[in-house]
Parts: sequence; structure tokens; C-alpha cells
Amino acid sequence: MAELPIWDTLVFILYLLLILGFGVSFSFRKRTAKDFTTGGGRLPAWAIGMSIFATFVSSISFLALPGNAYLSNWNGFVFSLSIPLAAWIAVRYFVPHYRSISSDSAYFYLEERFGPWARIYASTCYLLTQLARMGAILYLLALPMHFLFGWSIAWVIAMTGLIVVIYAMLGGIEAVVWTDAIQGLILIGGAIICLGMIFWKIPGGASKLFEVADANEKFSLGSFDWDFGSSTFWMILVYGLFINLQNFGIDQSYVQRYITAKSVQDAKRSTWLGSLLYIPVSALFFFIGTALFAYYQTQPQNIPEDIQADSVFPHFIVSELPIGLTGLLIASLFAAGMSTLSTSINSSATVILSDHVKKYLRPSLSSKTDLKVLRLSSLVMGLLAILVGLAFNGVRSALDAWWALASIFSGGVLGLFLLGFIVRKTISRQAVFAVIAGVLAIGWMSLPAILALAGKEASWEQPLHSNMTIVMGTLAIFVVGFVLSSIFGRGNNS
Repeated sequence: MAELPIWDTLVFILYLLLILGFGVSFSFRKRTAKDFTTGGGRLPAWAIGMSIFATFVSSISFLALPGNAYLSNWNGFVFSLSIPLAAWIAVRYFVPHYRSISSDSAYFYLEERFGPWARIYASTCYLLTQLARMGAILYLLALPMHFLFGWSIAWVIAMTGLIVVIYAMLGGIEAVVWTDAIQGLILIGGAIICLGMIFWKIPGGASKLFEVADANEKFSLGSFDWDFGSSTFWMILVYGLFINLQNFGIDQSYVQRYITAKSVQDAKRSTWLGSLLYIPVSALFFFIGTALFAYYQTQPQNIPEDIQADSVFPHFIVSELPIGLTGLLIASLFAAGMSTLSTSINSSATVILSDHVKKYLRPSLSSKTDLKVLRLSSLVMGLLAILVGLAFNGVRSALDAWWALASIFSGGVLGLFLLGFIVRKTISRQAVFAVIAGVLAIGWMSLPAILALAGKEASWEQPLHSNMTIVMGTLAIFVVGFVLSSIFGRGNNS
């Protein structure tokens, strides 16, 4: 177990203090609830694009992508190859749609199409998903720090969570977007520096790296068989397309950024920038994992035998980088997690105000009270995320737990949105039956994974890969809704 040198510790602490101070500085401006949720619609496209990129990247990506490439190959990179098509659909249809409606909420449209139940269902699914996501990010961020330095997992979760809560609660969406932009740049710069150091340090240089990687098929994108029961190229591609359509189409974190832009064209540019930037950056992280595999194959004495794949990259940062640079790279690891956390906190607070408090509890709130509700909601969601992160401590696989929870909490909401957006004659009653079918499909596919996490075994074997849960849930809602509306027509929408 290593000890972080004093200079690296100072660099890391200085980074955290600077980010905190920068984020909090936005609270001193005259603010309204609209400023908190949309930044007054005056944010530049490049900053919003960097924020969208930072929302894609998290501590899960920072640790899991190099770890995945180190352990196996580039099969997971196929997820990124689905982004251009999803982004084109978003820019062509979703961005103009959300810019045209008079609401900060991604779920306002569902109420217009199917009634209040659809808005409550979708927004509740979103809030539950964000809590699970934030908890997983906080825990996965703390895990390598505990392994490498002996830092308390609970302390890292609480410290990181509270810093993000403070600036997200006080600074609003402007603080989130601008800190995301800074942290995104630090993250990219840190990754490039790391890759350069691996090239410099590996005996034999780049040629040796590629020789070892090629001999072990580390650049493989996976099997091209039409098999959706295992992690093939086509399964990951389909899964990625549905996940990214869900992100761009119905995720408040993304939809809210469309509204912060100055114009529809700026919103489209920011969407293209944020989504397409993730492709080369994710490739960079996969390449780091492959390079680390080659590096430690040539120098196996430099890595502990029992190290987890997700801790290999942090281990290299701590053990191989010069003093001072290590602190900056650890800061970039935290930047990946903090940027996603701040986005989730701000968008969740917006959902709580727009979809629940102002809609059902206190419709006539003043603008000043709106702002208080947003800040209180940010605080509550942040504190709950810390508790969820602590609850993750001790699970057999945090990533498996996150994937299982995300599949369940997604609730097939993408299918409901597409049903309303594409099949214009579907009515509320038909949509209800479609959602029930989708929830049953999700439950049937998720239960074996949930039982496995609890150490039990299901009485049936699930034929599809667990990643296909969101695909089947979405398709079940859309297909059942389409069939019902085709058979019974519009009928009486009651």
C-alpha cells in the first residue's frame, strides 16, 4: 500500500479547492430559478458540448475502460461506434423537439401525450437511476484510492460527494457546465500524458507495445457472430444504440443542455461536439488499457499479482509517474467522477421542482422559493447519493450491481417516448398496457442478475445478455403500444 507524496497531495488538494471555489463563484451572481436550471439560455455551444462529453465520461469510464481493455480486448469500444447514428437522430429530431416545448423538463412531453401518470413514471425512473448511478460512481472512485493508499472508502465517498454538492447546489447549471468544461480538458490532458509515459517507459518502445498487443489479440472488437446471448460486436452495437438514444432522447441530463444553448443551431453543435469527442477519448482510454497490458507483460515484477483490473490504471499513475504529475492525474480521475455527479445533481433537482413540486405539491411558488427548492433538492439528492455510495460498499461487483439497477430503473422509458413520438394514434390506456408489458419484460430479464448479486440462483436461464435488458424493455413497450393502437385505433382516450 503506497503513500501519496506531499507534493502530489498538495496538487490534488489544490485542484479540489480550485474547482470548489470556481463552482461556488457562480452563486454570487443574481440568480433566478431559470438561471439555475438553464443558465438563462446564454451558455456557449463549446462549453455545453464539453459538458455533454463530461456527462458521458465518469469514474466508471476512467477506470472501467482501461481495465476492460487490460483484461480482455476492445469489444467495449463498439459502444462508442453507435454514438454517431444516435447523435444524428438526436440532432435531426430530439433537439428541435425539446427546444420547441415550454418546459425545462424532459418529461413534460410525456404528460402532453399520455397524461400525468406518464410524467410521474418517467421522472421517478430517472431519479432512481441517477441515485444508483451517483452511488456507483462515488464507490468506484473510492475503491482504487482505498486499494492504493489505504484511504477510507467512506471518507472518499463523503468528501467527493460533499464538494460536488456544494458547488452544484450553489452555482446551478452554469457552475456545472463550466466546471465540466475544465474537468473535461484536464481529463483528456491527463490521459494523453499517461499514454505518452507508457510509450516512453516500455522496453522496446511503441513497436514492442504493438507486438505484445497483437500477439494477445488485444485490439479485437469481439466476435462478429449474430449472437445476442454473449458480448459480441453486434450485441454491444445494438445495446449502445439504445443506451445512447435513451441518453439523447429522454435523459434530463442531456435534454437540459439543449435548453441552455442560445439557439437551436448552438444546441445541435454542442450535441455533435460532446458526443463525437467521446469516441476518440474512449479509444484513448481503451488504448491506455492495452498499453498497460503490454507494459506489465514486459515488466511483471512492477504490478501486484492480485490487483483488480479497474485498479491497474491508478496503480500506474501512482507508481510510475513523476512527483507532482501523480497528483494531477489523480485529480483528473476525480474530475471524471465529479463532472458526472454535478450533472446528475443539477438535473435531478430540476426534475424534482418541475415534475413534482410545481406540478403537484405547490404550483404557485414564487421564483425566489423555486430557487430555494432547487438548492434544497440538490442537497438532498447529493446526500442520498452519498448514502447509496456507502451502501455499495461490500457488494460483490459494483459494476454488475449498477448495470442491474440501471436496467430496472430505466423502466423502458425510451420505448414510451418513442411510442408517443412516432406512433401518433396511441392513446393513454394503450400506453399503460404497453408500459406494463415493458416492466414485465425488464423484470423477467433482470431477476437472474439480481439473484446472482444476492448469492442465489434463478430457476431459469436467461437466453440474452444482461445488457439486452434495456433493448427488450424498450421494444416491448413500443411494439405492444403499436399493436394495440393498430388494432383498437384511437378509441376514447379515457
